[in-house]
Amino acid sequence: MDVLWLVIPGAVAALVTAVLAGYTLMTRRGLLQASVVGALSALLLVTGWLLTDPGVSKGDALKTGGLAGGAILALYGLWINDRRRKTEEDRKDTEVSRTQQDRERISDERFAKAIELLGHEADQVRVGALHALAGLAQSRPAYTQTVLDVLCSYLRRPFSHPSYRDRPDDPDQWERKEGPDLDALDRERQVRVTAHRLITGLLPAADAESPALYDLDLTGANLEYLELTGRRIGLLVARRAHLHGISRLSGMRLEQPALFSDAVFHGTVDFFGSEFGDGLSLMGTRIDGAWRVAHSQVRRFIDLRAAAPREQVGAMTVADETEVKFGDDTAWSLQSEQSAGVTRPKR
Repeated sequence: MDVLWLVIPGAVAALVTAVLAGYTLMTRRGLLQASVVGALSALLLVTGWLLTDPGVSKGDALKTGGLAGGAILALYGLWINDRRRKTEEDRKDTEVSRTQQDRERISDERFAKAIELLGHEADQVRVGALHALAGLAQSRPAYTQTVLDVLCSYLRRPFSHPSYRDRPDDPDQWERKEGPDLDALDRERQVRVTAHRLITGLLPAADAESPALYDLDLTGANLEYLELTGRRIGLLVARRAHLHGISRLSGMRLEQPALFSDAVFHGTVDFFGSEFGDGLSLMGTRIDGAWRVAHSQVRRFIDLRAAAPREQVGAMTVADETEVKFGDDTAWSLQSEQSAGVTRPKR
C-alpha cells in the first residue's frame, strides 16, 4: 500500500503536467504527447486509487483505469476529427470564394467584350453582343439593371428610317424604295428590334410575386412596335420619345411613375388593363392613333396637359385621391374609381 501512495501523487502530477503541456503547445503533436501522458497518468491514478479499496479486485481496478485512460485518448480523437472538419470547411469556403471570384471575373470580361462588340460595323456581330448581354443578365441577376440600361442606351442612339417618315403609324406596311443607304438602315433596324425584344424578355411578369423591379430609360428614343405587354416595371421614362406603329403596353404594372412627357405616339396606344400605381405623365404628349385604355387604372397623379386623342376607346379609371391636371383640352375620357360613369375632374 505504501507503493500506491507513491504512485497516486505521481500520477496526479503527471496528469496535471500533461494538461498544462497540452494547453501550452496547442499543436497536434504536442496534444498527442500530452494525451498519451494524460492517458497513462489516468490509468495509474484510477487504478491506484481503486486498489486502496479492499473490496475492488486488481482486475477491476486495472480495467477501470484503462477505461479512464482510453477516455482521454478518445477525447483527443474527437478533437482531431473536429479539427479536420473545420479544416475541410475552411478549404471548401476558400474554394467557393475563389469560384465566386472566378465567375465574377468571367462575367466582367463577358460584359466588357459585349460592350465593345456593340460598336462593331457588322450588324450580326451587334446582334450577338446584345444576346450575350441578355444571357449574362439571365445567368447573373445582379447584371440585369445594368444590361437593361445598356440596351435602352442603344435604342436612344440617333436613328431614323424612311418608313418612320412615310408610314409612322405602321412602318412594316411601308412600301420599300431603293436607296444607297437603305440596306444599312434595314440591318440596323433589325438590330434595334432585337434590343426591343430582349428588353421585354428581361422584365418580370406583371403577376410575379415580389419580383426585382427594373427601370427603363428610353428618353428621346425612336421606337417601333414597343412591346411591354404583361410586364412589371419600376420607373418608365420615355420623354420626347417617338413611338411608331402600335405601342403594345397593355397589362403592365408600374410601381413608379410612367413619364411620357413630350412624347409622340404615331400609332395606336394600347394601355388596356395596365396599372399606373405611382402616376402617369402625358404632359405635351401627342397621340395620333387610337387611345385604348379600358380597364386601366392610375393612382397618385395623372398629367393630361396635352391634346386629347381623336379616338378614345374606353376610359382610364382614376382613384379618388388621384391628382388630375388638365390643359386647354379637357376632352380626355376618365372614369372615377367609385363610379361606373365617365367623369372629367375639374382643373
